Amino acid sequence: MANALAWFSQSGVVQGLILGAVLAFLTAILVMNAVGRALTTTVNGWSAIRKCGQPGNGVLVRAACAKALPVVNVFEEAAYWTATVDGSGQTLSGGNGYVLHFPPGNLPPHDAFWSLTPTDTVGYMVENPTNRYSVGDSSALAQNADGSVDIYLQHQAPSGHEQNWLPIPSGKFKLMFRVYLPGAAILDDTYQLPPVVRAQ
Repeated sequence: MANALAWFSQSGVVQGLILGAVLAFLTAILVMNAVGRALTTTVNGWSAIRKCGQPGNGVLVRAACAKALPVVNVFEEAAYWTATVDGSGQTLSGGNGYVLHFPPGNLPPHDAFWSLTPTDTVGYMVENPTNRYSVGDSSALAQNADGSVDIYLQHQAPSGHEQNWLPIPSGKFKLMFRVYLPGAAILDDTYQLPPVVRAQ
């Protein structure tokens, strides 16, 4: 056995096998990324892959979905959007403050609930002094005089708007918006999440 291993090593077979495995792995990653980009729809900085979770998806689609969202339901049960940039395409950073403005009557339609969660760029929640890690339809968000709703995304508390404050990490971060049992306007793609706007 030792002689056989020595022969394989000297002949370069082992190195070739290792190189082949590495190249196959890298190729698979490139293909998954390409498939993920092709399936992704981005509007106002929010990206979604509507095909995730659907029965009959091919192996490449399932792999791309697993890479983007390790655990995912069909879109009809739970709609997911992620954002790593604001509405102008700039990377989200806790060094800035942001506002997510919903016009009157334009909160996400649903038959269950919705939630907005900030995480670090990997997807982990980051501790904050308020222990508030998401907001949603049960958060008793304050309305503006016209019935619109502003969610304040800042690392530090926004003076006078603490009720609608969602703390964000101090560095780069991403947002996850989930709507469970989404309404018809989401399913037929006529509803759009508003852009995340950098506060002035």
